[in-house]
Amino acid sequence: MIEYDKDAIVYPYITSFIRGEIPKRQGILGELSEYAEENSIPIVQPETAKLLEVLAAVKRPKRILEVGCAIGFSAILMAQYLADGGGITTLEWDADMAELARENIKKAGLSDKITVIQNDAKAVLPTLTGEYDIIFLDGPKAHYIYMLNDCIRLLKKSGILVSDNVLYKGMTADDEHIIRRKITIVKRLRRFISAQMQRDELETVILPLGDGVTVSVKK
Repeated sequence: MIEYDKDAIVYPYITSFIRGEIPKRQGILGELSEYAEENSIPIVQPETAKLLEVLAAVKRPKRILEVGCAIGFSAILMAQYLADGGGITTLEWDADMAELARENIKKAGLSDKITVIQNDAKAVLPTLTGEYDIIFLDGPKAHYIYMLNDCIRLLKKSGILVSDNVLYKGMTADDEHIIRRKITIVKRLRRFISAQMQRDELETVILPLGDGVTVSVKK
């Protein structure tokens, strides 16, 4: 009998196999993975983290923008693949989380490469200038649709936009999965995905990986 979890977007045995093939994180990233699990802090899922690594390794970005820093795990992860002199700007609304991220980034020896801005991303994005090689959206899911125009504006030509949790435990794809209190988030995620797919400036793919990821390249 095939194992099935209504909250999973792929069969759990497949997820288990994929995660079993991913080498265990060492050093600061290993510590942060354990801390996140012990304290129920959402960080990027292991298979999605691997996707980020592969994209960053291919791109060797000079500038990365992240929305949703949490404890700094994914920013530290991506920093390994920065081009010489490159940097990451990461946005976090929660003041305590932003301070914890700064401590972890300092511990990783990356304070000169990663800047944490503590503020509402919807307010910060319109003020940013320049172009980014990679933008990683992992903040409040209901706000993605309101950030898309700025993300496209800030994305360099041939730059990559990665948006996490877009299938939202399957709720985005299937009405029968929707929890009543999540209806607004789901409706906005559906609008966000449709907007990405329809924008002439983007080439977008939806991946049933982790909790669902869209990867867009700016033409």
